[in-house]
Amino acid sequence: MYPPKPNPNYPPTAPMGVPTGAAATNQYYPAGPIESQVPQMGFPTTTYEPNPKPHYYPSVPPMGGAANQHYPAGPSELQVQSPGPQLWSTRLCGCSEDCGNFCMTCCCPCVTFGRIAEIVDRGSTSCCASGTLYGLLECFACFQCVYSCFYRSKLRSQYSLVETPCNDCFVHCCCEPCALSQEYRELKNRGFDMSIGWHANMERQGRLATMQPAIQGGMFR
Repeated sequence: MYPPKPNPNYPPTAPMGVPTGAAATNQYYPAGPIESQVPQMGFPTTTYEPNPKPHYYPSVPPMGGAANQHYPAGPSELQVQSPGPQLWSTRLCGCSEDCGNFCMTCCCPCVTFGRIAEIVDRGSTSCCASGTLYGLLECFACFQCVYSCFYRSKLRSQYSLVETPCNDCFVHCCCEPCALSQEYRELKNRGFDMSIGWHANMERQGRLATMQPAIQGGMFR
């Protein structure tokens, strides 16, 4: 027997352009190119840091007094200093500053009280009604001082007046005419025309406020 003839196509040859030899993984096909030797295509890799969180600066500090990195600790509300007690514009015994009113108060205190009550109540009660009630209490019960001292306290609270020289009830019980005259002068010195009542005073103030821009414009021409 004769040995078979060698096949010229066996073993198969490696493809063209591919190195052979020690890099081959087997006896037929060589290994491919090493990945690290292949140039990386595309854009270079860049490391980006995460975007910082936007800072929010509120226009108004948080309520409650909590401190943070933007606002220090503080009171939850604005500390508005209210004006302290104010002095009366006239003394209790300064009746000589308005002798006409003092004489009217001594003769007919219900008129003075009625005018005071209408201004203090801001028009909710009339001068006639308050004066009549004052006169009835004076004639039948002698409790007019208790009624009038209530309006003195109300007047003081409206204008932050001090309680002087003593308690309101004591002032009216000890010297009713002087107390009424002082309250009358106080309202008069604050710009009220006591003879026309609350509503007429408001109308007059409205007219003055309307005329004031025209007056100022004429002065600066």
